[in-house]
Amino acid sequence: MADIVTNLGGFSAGLTGDSQLRWLGPDKGVMHMAIGAVVNAAWDLAAKLAGQPLWRLLADMTPEELVALVDFRYIDDALTPAEALNILRAAQPGRAERIAALLADGYPAYATTPGWIGYSDDKLSRLSRQAVSDGFTQIKLKVGGDADVRRLALARAAVGPDVRIAVDANQRWTMAEAIPAIQALAPYDPYWVEEPTSPDEILGLAEIRQAVSPVKIATGEHVANRVIFKQLLQAGALDFLQIDASRVAGVNENLAILLLAAKFGIPVCPHAGGVGLCEMVQHLAMFDFIAVSGTVTGRVLEYVDHLHGHFTDPVRVAGGRYHAPSAPGFSATLRPESLRDYQFPGGPVWQRIGTTVRSD
Repeated sequence: MADIVTNLGGFSAGLTGDSQLRWLGPDKGVMHMAIGAVVNAAWDLAAKLAGQPLWRLLADMTPEELVALVDFRYIDDALTPAEALNILRAAQPGRAERIAALLADGYPAYATTPGWIGYSDDKLSRLSRQAVSDGFTQIKLKVGGDADVRRLALARAAVGPDVRIAVDANQRWTMAEAIPAIQALAPYDPYWVEEPTSPDEILGLAEIRQAVSPVKIATGEHVANRVIFKQLLQAGALDFLQIDASRVAGVNENLAILLLAAKFGIPVCPHAGGVGLCEMVQHLAMFDFIAVSGTVTGRVLEYVDHLHGHFTDPVRVAGGRYHAPSAPGFSATLRPESLRDYQFPGGPVWQRIGTTVRSD
């Protein structure tokens, strides 16, 4: 364990740079995501051994220690180690004050819960109003169906003109479809349009962004690696960059992406829609506030209110803000009973599903 947690930069680079793994990539696909799971587990271990939540473990590192964690291969044309060091050193003043502010006030969140496609008009309106009542100043709707304009109009009527409404197309549109679809939504003031087309469509996203301005473009949850993020930033293809705790190769690569975003002056608004993603990515957003960007201006962290009870250290969101986790680790530990119940194929949940299917 000591060999791993005292050299997490080398541990990560050894996995992503292994010659027997790189023929599958490099830095792509299920192998890259699997490496991310192992790297994230190593960081969870390191934080538990240090007796700190991950965000605090990272925030207490020196700029030199943080830069040593980053693999600059393929991105040093956009961000050099010296530039990364300058970014981190510039954020050192005020770290203690930002930690105190985080502990006192939390980190701003937005609610995705109101806007799933398939909700009735009444449910969409009711959940939108409830989110505002709960303290959220931003909500998000799914779009890409036949009723996008009507649904956005309903949500805007429910929350009023001062609440931000982001929309998420989940890659549904082609280039030919995206621009007119977004322009049709523009009268209802969408705050951003997320994944209007394929996340690999770097030049297309730049074209869409230019065509629909001042509506903003957000993407990142399905971006495979730091190289594509670099190119999105170089091409001017996004207004908000959305990291994901589990899509790329773990904490180390996400640190590289946070530094790239800081270099280009683009706010990071992480994706957190899946099981455990809220628990994990909150640490990275809070670290960014304390040690990289030094601000929460223009930044907000996704929150989806489901399945948190399966974790031993679930997220705590109140008044539209994430409360900083205090338990050691990456907040990724599942409850023993959840692991037992959902073990495939013999767990009780799967047995019940099988019984139901057979009876049907």
